[in-house]
This record gives sequence, structure tokens and C-alpha cells, in this order.
Amino acid sequence: MNNNATDNSTNLHALADRVLRPLGFEVLDVQVQNPGRRPVVVIRMDRLDEQPISVEDLEAASRAVGAEYDRVDPIAGEYRLELESPGAKRPLTRARHYERMIGLKARVRGDGHAFTAPIKAVEGEQVTFDREGEDVTLTVGTFQGNLAEFPDRHR
Repeated sequence: MNNNATDNSTNLHALADRVLRPLGFEVLDVQVQNPGRRPVVVIRMDRLDEQPISVEDLEAASRAVGAEYDRVDPIAGEYRLELESPGAKRPLTRARHYERMIGLKARVRGDGHAFTAPIKAVEGEQVTFDREGEDVTLTVGTFQGNLAEFPDRHR
């Protein structure tokens, strides 16, 4: 992905977050797929109250983001907008995200690390993973994390 696509994803994320946060939602991730053809903007979102996402939530969020994107026009030409719940590969971007998923495996990339391991503990902005019996503690924001296993119940 070139820098323009990365910059555009950041801009799309900020625009979506600006309209969704007051409605009680958090933008976890924005991806632009098929850049160059007819792009698809995929927004993963969650509820700030940590309840499960409903179809009604997705519809309301889609209307709000669609209206904002139409107003600001951040993408040249036609595109498709898709909003979805976090799913099995949920992006973990805040300490609270890791705290909710303690005991589950996360895929970690960045800050000199590349591994999949259970989330052991969270203290402030420090997340500790149990990497084959050895503790690895990283600071939120210095690496990318995604859930690597689906929880048996909503968390």
C-alpha cells in the first residue's frame, strides 16, 4: 500500500470516528480495499459500552458515516462502504481491548516482535504476553495486535 492509501485510511478513520463516537461507537480499523479500481471502504467498529454490535447499530453507523463521507467527499469517484463488527481478528488498539481479552491469544507485530501468544496481564499501558512460558511486556501503541482466537462468549 502506498503512502497516499495509508494517509487516506487515517483520514477516513478520523472522519468516521468523529461521527460515530458521539453515537456510542468506536472505530477500530479502516481499510481501503481495491484502491485503483472501485474501492471498498471497510470499517470495523465496536460499541463504547462493550455490548455486542447489532444489525441496527451497523445500519445507524453506516447512515452516519455515509452522510459524513458524502459531505466531505474524501474518496474520488465511486466506492462501496461496509461497516462490520470486530469479528474473530479483532484489532486491539487500547489497553482496555487487551484487558477484555486476557487469557486469549493475540497476534503481535512490531517493536521488534512477531509472535502469537496468550494475553497474560494488563497494567496501565503495559500488556504482558505469555510467550512459551516467558513473559513479554510491551507498551500499547508501539506494536500492532489482533485477536488470534475467538472468545467463547462476548467480552
